[in-house]
Amino acid sequence: MFYWLIVIILAYLFFSLGSFGDKLVLAGRPKPKTYAFYVGAFGLITAICIIPFIKFSIPNNSALVLLILDALVRILGIYSMFMALETFEVSRVLPTIGAIQPIFVLILSWFFWGPRAMTIINILAFLLLFVASIIISVEKTPKITGRFLKITLFSSLMFSLDYTLLKSIFLVQPFWQGIVWIQIFIFVFVLFLLIPKKSRKEIFAKNLVSDKKNQTLFLCAQITGGIGNLLQSFAISLTPVVFLATINALRGIQYAFLFIITLLVSFLFPKVLKEELSKKVILQKVISIIMIIIGLCMLTL
Repeated sequence: MFYWLIVIILAYLFFSLGSFGDKLVLAGRPKPKTYAFYVGAFGLITAICIIPFIKFSIPNNSALVLLILDALVRILGIYSMFMALETFEVSRVLPTIGAIQPIFVLILSWFFWGPRAMTIINILAFLLLFVASIIISVEKTPKITGRFLKITLFSSLMFSLDYTLLKSIFLVQPFWQGIVWIQIFIFVFVLFLLIPKKSRKEIFAKNLVSDKKNQTLFLCAQITGGIGNLLQSFAISLTPVVFLATINALRGIQYAFLFIITLLVSFLFPKVLKEELSKKVILQKVISIIMIIIGLCMLTL
């Protein structure tokens, strides 16, 4: 079995745990500036924790350009995603952004490294995982407006560029050094959000978490999400260029994990979370999970 496949599955497990934690504790619609800033702050803390254990040095000029570009496109992707979530429903935004990404990643990887030969089995696995990812994530048909399309397409493109730039970075930089520099540059970019007084007031307002008792849970959700990001980056570093779009198409695994976790918590701890799911939704999720399992089996052939 491919090592990158195991790593990306673990990454999506941690992403799902982080998403579930956010679902439990976050109050109201997300504020783009607030979330973007705290993503940068948590990233910097991660970088500071890593530095003592690696051989840290200044990258060369070409690597430095890639690192700055990747930090910029990632924070733009995060900020635009939260802008969309502030205006539109999460059940419409995230599936749309996620559905478009594998296509963008495929096109960008061809642009960066040229078309790569894939076996028929690998192509079928990619298509199956891509379709399954769309089916399992879609809860409501998105209302396509000009603003919705503009923001979600831009966010998806930025996240796809992040994927391809990350792979380029790991081809010329050691993994941990690349991670640390990206987090440092992301934090530098989010510092610009503090310049307007109104933004500072919004970012440091005490309304990010609905209940003080949930602050520990919120922190745990951010940590698990951070671990997911590290594992995803590690998977990208391990993955051959030809499979770069495939690991993105595997995002349906995250929704599968989230569905299973939500069902279990709803059944075992109804006071914590009570999720009402129709038979149609359950059937949709189960069919998607079966498709994902088949796609994973095809990848290992």
